[in-house]
Amino acid sequence: MTATVRLEDEGRVARVVLSHPARLNAMSRAMWRELREVFQRIQAGSWRCAVLEGEGAAFCAGGDIAEYPGFRFQEASLREFHEGDVWGGLQAVLDCEVPVVAAIRGACMGAGLEIASCCDIRLAAASARFGAPIAKLGFPMAPREAALVAGAAGELTARELLLEGGVLEAVEMKQRGFLHDVVEEEQLAARVRLSVDRITALAPQAARLNKRTLRSISELNHGLARTDRAQAATKNIADAYRYAPGAEHREGIAAFLEKRKPAF
Repeated sequence: MTATVRLEDEGRVARVVLSHPARLNAMSRAMWRELREVFQRIQAGSWRCAVLEGEGAAFCAGGDIAEYPGFRFQEASLREFHEGDVWGGLQAVLDCEVPVVAAIRGACMGAGLEIASCCDIRLAAASARFGAPIAKLGFPMAPREAALVAGAAGELTARELLLEGGVLEAVEMKQRGFLHDVVEEEQLAARVRLSVDRITALAPQAARLNKRTLRSISELNHGLARTDRAQAATKNIADAYRYAPGAEHREGIAAFLEKRKPAF
């Protein structure tokens, strides 16, 4: 089955479906580019709300690791993947002024956690599991992606997920402030509908203006305008992908694809 990001027009609501069910909706490079295109369409359209979900039993289990050997071991192509494909998709969701509701069930790992972090309202089934155990694959989370997750989930949670490879249940993530609500699997659709109905009943222009204001507050709180921090972030990104040809990186991905334990 083709991996794609599908946009479904439901009148006032745009439904965005991450569809790669054979791999629990793992994001391919093409899907990252489609995510950007879809949210640019939503931004330019007249929808009042967007719902972002995964096809079937999972939200998104991460990146499509089967593609990784083709580009991850060269610094330039690895940088282009994260700074072009991945961040392009995430930035489009962040820039979208239409309220975005995440409907999360099953696996929400790595790339899925990053995508969920871009959404305004995060609702989950009790079955949902959250993590970013990419150190098992021998590589770190890219700087801007890590900052995004830390901003949404909290720095302590980000440290646990990245440094311990922890996987947390939905109830725990709600207690830590990442999720707005957790319901039983069979109640998720109704809970999403309740949120959508509340959003679409309000003035759409006010929603867009509120999102602009909230973005400005977030940028102010995180000090993104400060020159010293901006310069430090730029340097961090410049150095971030030098691990591309490293032995740990190659071993982690090879071990996953060969279905064995990595020897770090």
